[in-house]
Parts: sequence; structure tokens; C-alpha cells
Amino acid sequence: MFKVNEIIKAASGRLLQGSFKNELSGISTDSRSLTAQEAFLALKGTNFDGHDFIDEALKAKAGCLIVDKELDFAVPKEIAVIRVKDTILALGDIAGYQREKFNLPIIAVTGSNGKTTTKEMLAWILSGNARVLKNEGTKNNAIGLPQTLIQLTEKDNFAVVEIGTNHFGEVDYLAKIARPNIGLITNIAPSHLEFLKNLNGVLKEKSTLLDNLKKPAISVLCADDKLLRRIMFEKNREGCVFSYGIDEKSDFCASAIQVGDGKVEFKVNRESNFMLSTLGYYNIYNALGAISVARILGFSYAQIGSRLAAFKFPKGRLNLIVRNGLKFIDDTYNSNPFSFKAALSALDSAKCRGKKILIMGDMLELGEQKELLHRQIARSITNSCDLLVAVGSLARLTAEAAQGSGFKKEDIFCCQNSQEAKDLLLNKISPGRNDLILVKGSRSMKMEEVLEI
Repeated sequence: MFKVNEIIKAASGRLLQGSFKNELSGISTDSRSLTAQEAFLALKGTNFDGHDFIDEALKAKAGCLIVDKELDFAVPKEIAVIRVKDTILALGDIAGYQREKFNLPIIAVTGSNGKTTTKEMLAWILSGNARVLKNEGTKNNAIGLPQTLIQLTEKDNFAVVEIGTNHFGEVDYLAKIARPNIGLITNIAPSHLEFLKNLNGVLKEKSTLLDNLKKPAISVLCADDKLLRRIMFEKNREGCVFSYGIDEKSDFCASAIQVGDGKVEFKVNRESNFMLSTLGYYNIYNALGAISVARILGFSYAQIGSRLAAFKFPKGRLNLIVRNGLKFIDDTYNSNPFSFKAALSALDSAKCRGKKILIMGDMLELGEQKELLHRQIARSITNSCDLLVAVGSLARLTAEAAQGSGFKKEDIFCCQNSQEAKDLLLNKISPGRNDLILVKGSRSMKMEEVLEI
């Protein structure tokens, strides 16, 4: 519940008409799902303007309009209209105001890879006996995260939010809205280098999460990541730091690791057993992050292990699926050099009586290093698959480098887009039921279309 005067206070708005005392059932940015007595906040994006849908919001009986420009039509007098400087910034301000109304643990997860899986794992563990608010899917930007936090109520016991970025300053902005008590950074890897430039830039951007923690200000970092180790013991770091890992000494350390038959098993601190239904060794790191936070929050290893054993991995993240009798590893959500190597490792370790086929789309947003990084990844491909399908101009560079590294020319295919790759797979390669096909590429390459057979 919100009151008009709360929105005005939070967003530094100005009431153009209506009453300060009006009560609202919530705030919506989508006129299609808006319910009676909700405020409609008219967001403006690159390809849309919420102000164009005010008429639909009024038909849905909105109780308030939040706008950042003058309206050229009359609004019924009983409906409050609030004018703000910028509706996107107002959304963040209102979310921050709502967050401060509740004294509950908020955990924020960021990093180059594994954010969503770690967030989902942690939320799943905590929700075994508590009410947990989380971002839906990957709504982790300046719109998605505030949309999540404005839903906070006194019934919530925890909030687990994912924070994404591709420009300097985004993590800082979102962390200032969320004011998390616990900040988890999964890793630092080549991603969004078009704007973050290099790994030091990625580290600088991601680590601003830790500068915005609210007491008790607990940091949770992967000890196996050499760049995170650099900041792990920084002087003047407020609060305390917990670590997790496999190779380096850490507070939560995995050992006795076994990978095979679509599952991963391991121990934590040499005593508790855990099992994940996944092909990916790297998901041990995602699980360790979630386990670390859950233990800090007082959950027992037995509770955590029971929940993780039933965890279902998010769509497009190393999911083993069967379509028309063909076996696929669906890792189509996104791609960068780090996650690509992790997917190749899963393909390499997977049991397969037939051929292993890689359908690789371009890895995007890698800046000036994009061509070099695509050529370098070829070294990891050579021993991981039998056939390579390169999708896009950058993936073609990987194919050329793979051929130069000894990959047979007749086992390499190049195409321009995912639809062409699907046709090639079905009509020229004609995989058999014993073959295994890994599909991976950056989001805008639409690699999931290959699976639509």
C-alpha cells in the first residue's frame, strides 16, 4: 500500500490534482496488468513511452498517474496526478523509499557470470520455510530491480535481488536503492567490455556493491577468483567478509567433487553432502555462494542440502533437453568467454555414444578485444566437440582459428543466423539420437531458435 503523499516525498514530485491522502493499492508500470486503485507510473524507454498508454490506465481505474511531462487531455478530478522530473529515476526513488520501510535481510548478487542461478538457488533455499521476494527472471536493471523492491511488504522475511550492469555506475545506483545487508559477487570475467573496457573495469564496477552495504554489511566473495581475492582483505572494508571456493582456502570449501550422469555431488567443509541436477561443474560455485549466505543467515547444512537437491535450474542455463528425439544442452541465455568455457567443460564431461556438436553464436559486448577473444576460445573447442557450427561473423573467426588448430575443415560449418543454423543442423548435419548438441551464444543472437524443432 502507498499513499499519494509518500510517493510525492519519495520522488520529489509535485501534486497537480487530487488528494495527498489518497491510498493506492500499489504501483504499476504496465497498463495491461494494472488493477483498480494502483498508481500508473509512465516510464519512457527507447522504443516506448508510457504516457501513450495513460488512457488504458484510466480505463483500468488507476488511482493515480505519475508522469514527467504535461498531459494534453483532461484527467478525472478524483484521480491524483503527480509530476516528477524523470519517471525512471522516480521509480528508483520510490523503490528505495519502500525498502527503507522494512527491517529485513536483503541480499544482493552481482558478478560477471552465475548471478541469476545463484540468486535463484538462494531464494529457493530460503523459501523452504520463509517468504522471499526476488527479481523475476533477470529483471536486474534500473527498471527491473525497482519494480521488484516496490513489492516489499511486512509479510516478506527475506529479499534476494540480482544486480546487473553494462555501464559504469549502474551497480552503484542500484545498490543505493536496494541497500543490501549482504553483498555477494560471483566472479570477475570478460563481459560487457564494450563499456567496462577491461577486467579491472569490471572489478571496479562490480565491487561498488560492497561500498553500499547496510549493517551488518557482510561481503561474500569467491576465493578462487584472483581479482576478488585482491579486494577480499582490503583495509577499511566495513563489516565482515566470508569466502567460498574449491581450490583456495575459504570459509566454505567444496571437496570430494564427482561429476557425471547429469548430476554433480560434493561436500562442503568436508562434512555435508550436496547434490545438484546439472551437467555443469561450474554450478558448484553458484551453489557455494548460495550455501554461504544461507549458512550466514542461520540455515543448517541439512536444510540447505535438501532444498538444493530439488532445485530446478533456470531455463537456458546448461539444461539437458530432448526435442524430436535430439538431445540438446540448452545454454542459450547469454555468452562470454568465461561462461563459454564452462559450457564446453560440461559438454566435454557429458557421456555421449554419438557425436558432440557445438552450435556457437557470437559473444557480444566484448569491445576492442572481441576478435582476439573469439580466436582464443578456439583452443578450448578443439578437444570438446566433433562438429562445430559457427553462427555470426565473430563466431566465424573462432571457426577459422579452430581449423588452424587442427579441427577438420569438413567438420566446420558457418552461417549467419540461428534460423540458418537450425536448417543446417536438420538438413545437412542430420544428427542422430545418440548425438549431443550444445547451443550457446549471446542473447541478441537468438540461439534459442535453434531448439524450436
